[in-house]
Amino acid sequence: MIDTESLAHRGFTVAPALIGPAECRALAALWPEQARFRKHIVMQRHGYGQGEYQYFSYPLPDPVETLRQALYPELAAIANRWNEQLGLGKRFPATLEGWLQQCHDGGQKRPTPLLLRYGPGDYNCLHRDLYGELVFPLQATVLLSDPRRDFGGGEFMLVEQRPRMQSRGEVVPLGQGDAVIFAVNERPVKGTRGFHRTAMRHGVSSLRHGERFTLGIIFHDAA
Repeated sequence: MIDTESLAHRGFTVAPALIGPAECRALAALWPEQARFRKHIVMQRHGYGQGEYQYFSYPLPDPVETLRQALYPELAAIANRWNEQLGLGKRFPATLEGWLQQCHDGGQKRPTPLLLRYGPGDYNCLHRDLYGELVFPLQATVLLSDPRRDFGGGEFMLVEQRPRMQSRGEVVPLGQGDAVIFAVNERPVKGTRGFHRTAMRHGVSSLRHGERFTLGIIFHDAA
């Protein structure tokens, strides 16, 4: 079960031990298998920070596909409630297949789940994962490395840009296999006159040492 109260009040929630250590290591070990990926990005070449990530190709590895399928239905119900609160007419299908068909019909056909690797001094600037006009408002990041053994620093960070107020930042502690589920772009916040939008960005702080692997699960495909 996803903690919808945390999502509503903080814009994120943590699903502890979503996958086990052995599966975490197996997913991280996919990094050198170039046939699994459609694109490799070196962050510093684009001003994104320092580090690397690779987008998986279709068909996705079985554990990635399973996670994407399993998480989507409950998140779609939350996404539809958020849109209703914000007065938006868009409603998301009950199944991932239905949503991806809408993406593909709209010209967004490239898979977006990704594997990220950080080394000492690497970091990821605050950003939003938007790849076209069709955007699913929630995504998940799973920490594949063990912060007690594999790396130091490299904390997952969220920043909320609140209307007419200073931005609020939060560090989200994660253990190996934990997933943080969070708002991709914006979320509804209840005020004195109903709900208003607040913008979210996420990133990763600088690693002090070691190596950090992360799996990103994004539910809209890319144009």
